[in-house]
Amino acid sequence: MKRDVRSRGELLRVRGRSVAWVPPLLLLIGITVIDFNTAGEFRMISWVVLVPGIAAAICGVWGTAVFAVLAQLNYFLADTSYPNQYQSGLPDFILVGVGGVLAVLACAVRVRGERLMLHMRDIADTTRRTVLRPIPADWGGLEHAAVYLASDVEARVGGDFYDIQPGPHGTRVLVGDVQGKGLAAVEAAAALLGTFREAGYHEADLTTVADRLEVRMVRHRRHIKALGRGDGDGNRFATAVLLGFPDDDTGAVDAVVFGHEPPLVVGPDGVRHLPPAEALPLGLGELAGGGPPPVLRVSLAPGETLLLTTDGVTEARDPGGLFYPLAAEVGDAVAADPRIAEPHRLVAFVRDGTLRHCGGRLADDTTVFAVRRPVSTPSGMGRSQS
Repeated sequence: MKRDVRSRGELLRVRGRSVAWVPPLLLLIGITVIDFNTAGEFRMISWVVLVPGIAAAICGVWGTAVFAVLAQLNYFLADTSYPNQYQSGLPDFILVGVGGVLAVLACAVRVRGERLMLHMRDIADTTRRTVLRPIPADWGGLEHAAVYLASDVEARVGGDFYDIQPGPHGTRVLVGDVQGKGLAAVEAAAALLGTFREAGYHEADLTTVADRLEVRMVRHRRHIKALGRGDGDGNRFATAVLLGFPDDDTGAVDAVVFGHEPPLVVGPDGVRHLPPAEALPLGLGELAGGGPPPVLRVSLAPGETLLLTTDGVTEARDPGGLFYPLAAEVGDAVAADPRIAEPHRLVAFVRDGTLRHCGGRLADDTTVFAVRRPVSTPSGMGRSQS
């Protein structure tokens, strides 16, 4: 990233070397050749001022300054070579010089703005890596794959979140979507992930992990409300799916669905839905009377993958307003090629299908997450307790 900032003015490259200087140089040479081969009606000044202007758009500050000087020198030599009746004199010479100075200043403003933009992008990438930390391959003894696409391509981060947390009580997975957008949603997602990483490791009961997440969301809302912020966090909630892969039953998964679209179970034999959500979204649990959220245990056959998505997939629409038929498309794909059930293939298929369906115009942040137990690796091998 730092290297990109330093070389941001060098937009054109061939085999790693900048050729941004070529267009303004060719223009300067062309103007000179045309001027010496035409009659006096060719107004060189009308063209030579374009040279530093073009350099300002694609070169660095020093490169633009060099072309400003070359344009000034070129104009001076050409003008003094004319007969006296065709010479423009001092006024046009000053005009070319002023044009060069303005081009250098414009280039400096452009480069500064680009450096600021790249710095902000670096901050956004760092924030994304903090919230959505990179997950090593086979982390927690699970095969997994994930794709995250932010609807705000400049911000590059949103309210979707996911993570895998291995621990002494099995491996836990959390995928969810904070209501709303912007940095406030990112803040809430970070709060939930922090709690998940601690509770998911230490707590033996998945119900306790779910309770901790609910409490954390309520505490976060109260904190934001006490600060008097008017960003809507006082009513913010999050839908999520909490999964537990117990060590004592390698053929099952425990699930708590907090108002989220239930996962799809994708295997060589087809696609099936997990039962719909029975728990309210995180932050709204008190509306259900404060009881513990139900934990559902589901049997999984070898090779079956859990597919979890957020609103960017389930609410993707085509130009006719039709929603993306996720289950139907995945079912057809698995029937044609059972290898689609592999996490990396499955995530890539859903990502491409979603973008194709909506024409690349995402209305919401999009997360596609797939996870399963290894097909041939015995339970517990390679498990990390970090």
